[in-house]
Amino acid sequence: MIAFEVNDMTCGHCVSTITKALKAADKDAKVQIDLAMHRVQVEPVSADAEELAEAIKDAGYTPVPVEAAAGGAAPQKRGSCCGHCQ
Repeated sequence: MIAFEVNDMTCGHCVSTITKALKAADKDAKVQIDLAMHRVQVEPVSADAEELAEAIKDAGYTPVPVEAAAGGAAPQKRGSCCGHCQ
């Protein structure tokens, strides 16, 4: 299981966008997202952590590996939402 903290994931649209991006990188991956915790967990089949992180970045978000995030990184805010919701 590969986990990322994605603090700029703020709504259901963000969840959908990240899920689609991860599935594009690894169509058989199991993706679990906890919006409240800003946590993305992936059980990949063919992609590695770097490829998954790149997919999230390409979708417009900032993934931080959970190990790095545990060091007390403050949540980053880019406004109240992703810009797709009103």
